[in-house]
Amino acid sequence: MRKLILLFSLMSVCALGVQAQELGVRFGNVTGGDVAVDAIFSAGEFSRIHADVSFGNDIVGIDALWDFLYRPFEAEGETFFWYVGAGPFLGIGDNFSLGAAGEIGVEYHFTGAPLALGIDWRPGLRIVDETDFSVDGFGLNLRYVFGK
Repeated sequence: MRKLILLFSLMSVCALGVQAQELGVRFGNVTGGDVAVDAIFSAGEFSRIHADVSFGNDIVGIDALWDFLYRPFEAEGETFFWYVGAGPFLGIGDNFSLGAAGEIGVEYHFTGAPLALGIDWRPGLRIVDETDFSVDGFGLNLRYVFGK
C-alpha cells in the first residue's frame, strides 16, 4: 500500500511540474513534514491555486489553497504581492488527517530572473482523526517562474 501511495504521489508531483506556472520548494511546517514541492497554478487575473505535496514523518501531505492576490507594495518598478487564501489539506500515512488551512503571505518576483521568493503563515484546523487548531504553520517558498 505504501508503494502505491508513493507512486501516486510521484505521478502527482510530475503532473504539477508540467502544468504549473511556478514550481519550487517550501520550507517550513506543512502537512507531511518540513519540506514540500510547491506549485502555483493561475486561476484568473487575481486568484491562483497554491498547492504543496510533502513527504516525511511516514505521511504524504497534500495542501491545495485558493489564494487571492493583492499588489499594494510597489516602489520604483519593484512589486511585492501579498495574498490571502484558504483550502483543504490531507495527510495520508500511519496517521490520517483532513482539515482546512488559511494562508496569508507576501512574495517578491525578481526583476530579470525567473524566481519568486515568499513567506507565509498557515493556521490550520484539523477535523479528522483528531480535532485541533494549529498556528505554527510558517513557511519560506522559493519557486521558478515559467514563461518569464
